[in-house]
Amino acid sequence: MNWLARSLPHLWYRARLAWPLWLLLPFSWLFRGISAVRRGLFRSGWLRSRQLPVPVIVVGNLTVGGSGKTPFVIWLVSQLRARGWRPSVISRGYGGQQIAAGSADGMGGVMAVVPDTPAALAGDEPVLLARRCQVPVYVGRDRAAAGEALLAAHPQCNVIIADDGLQHYRLRRCAEVVMFDGRGVGNGHLLPAGPLREPLMRLRGATAIVWNCAPECHFPGELPPQFSMHLAAGNFYALHDPNIHCPAVALRGRRLHALAGIGDPCRFFAQLATLGLEFTEHPFPDHHRYTLADLDFARDGVLLMTEKDAVKCAALPVHEAWDEAWVLPVDAQFDDEDAPQLLRLLVEKLDGCTPA
Repeated sequence: MNWLARSLPHLWYRARLAWPLWLLLPFSWLFRGISAVRRGLFRSGWLRSRQLPVPVIVVGNLTVGGSGKTPFVIWLVSQLRARGWRPSVISRGYGGQQIAAGSADGMGGVMAVVPDTPAALAGDEPVLLARRCQVPVYVGRDRAAAGEALLAAHPQCNVIIADDGLQHYRLRRCAEVVMFDGRGVGNGHLLPAGPLREPLMRLRGATAIVWNCAPECHFPGELPPQFSMHLAAGNFYALHDPNIHCPAVALRGRRLHALAGIGDPCRFFAQLATLGLEFTEHPFPDHHRYTLADLDFARDGVLLMTEKDAVKCAALPVHEAWDEAWVLPVDAQFDDEDAPQLLRLLVEKLDGCTPA
């Protein structure tokens, strides 16, 4: 069973249903039924949802694992601020010890995240968002409660962006952006036989679909507008001091080790390759909690990592064990035509959203 659990992500993204997954199909059908009933109960009012006094944009995905939500949220916050909005961010805080503690903290598992909050407490993505966005960021398993706490502390906020939470129906939203990457929907089956959290028909209720690093991929048929996004790399910066920068060309020809604990580590490795770098790949599970022993492989060379990994590795004495550890920042970018169309679509939703 352990072998199957480790192999599932690789089996999900094959074109056809791999034979071990046939055994999981009954559980997928059960999952589909439970998902449909749960969503129906929220839509009918049998289960209560909460509407915040400001509009909410949910950025999520139908598939398990990362698809580029965090870079997109960073981009969206910047674009809205440039247009006079005062956005803030809420998230579940996946992997954070403070959130996992639930109500033990006296706040129902809700906490504010600032740039120096330990990732072990709040989760890696919220800390990265706090650093990059420079806006209020709150986390909590109950995103509606997180939003209420955020607004109580920051009443100037007039729009909230929920990083993930597409299936968190307790929180009402005025717009939904569904993210996909180049892996698409895999074999098209729901968990656990496939990577989908909900059936593809769920896309009909979304506001927009964004494809990350997959410009040639689009769904056919009558669906919400679809847009293509890509991630542009900046200069590497030092793990122990972000003010120290290094161009990719200075790393060519050296012994490089690249680690990635994101939804699709291959995406990071491919980006390094486009920079002309040759390296040894070291993939880790998404949201992996690193220890110094995890990084022993890099003692004979230079360590390269994503920003998401950096917020966790920075807490380790990496700079004492290795002479060099570099972080690659990335920014979401859209074509000249896609960006204004997507923003216009979202702003129209915000303007039309009736406050509670």
